[in-house]
Amino acid sequence: MRLYLDTSVIGGYFDSEFQEWTVPFVESILSKKHVAVISDLTIREVQDARKEVIDLLNKLIERNCELITGNESTENLAQLYIKEGALGSRFYVDASHIAIATYFTVSAVISWNFKHIVNLNRIRLFNSVNLKYGYGIIEIRSPREITAK
Repeated sequence: MRLYLDTSVIGGYFDSEFQEWTVPFVESILSKKHVAVISDLTIREVQDARKEVIDLLNKLIERNCELITGNESTENLAQLYIKEGALGSRFYVDASHIAIATYFTVSAVISWNFKHIVNLNRIRLFNSVNLKYGYGIIEIRSPREITAK
């Protein structure tokens, strides 16, 4: 599967609250069970992180990653999510992650952001916007859902 990683997954590898599920998830990518899809947005967000987080991102990019870049279409879709009420304008970056992943038809967005991304009501809103404007359904999951036995 092609799995879009947002910034919370990279940082979650080193966070005691999320390590239990993030470490095996990242290992599944490094062992090529899944392909990490990483956007220029995720790379920009990680640039100011701790060295270990940057190093992990670079390792993923070097080993098993598809790099994608946002464009005018993804920016427009992110704005539609906001216009249609899926997210408030303060959360444009979160809307952009979903828009980029939708536009590039990944298998799923993977995130630990339960407030704005991995949230059933918001997922329904993202998908209603996607369908209204001619895009496909997007799956959104946490690393735990991908690595659960």
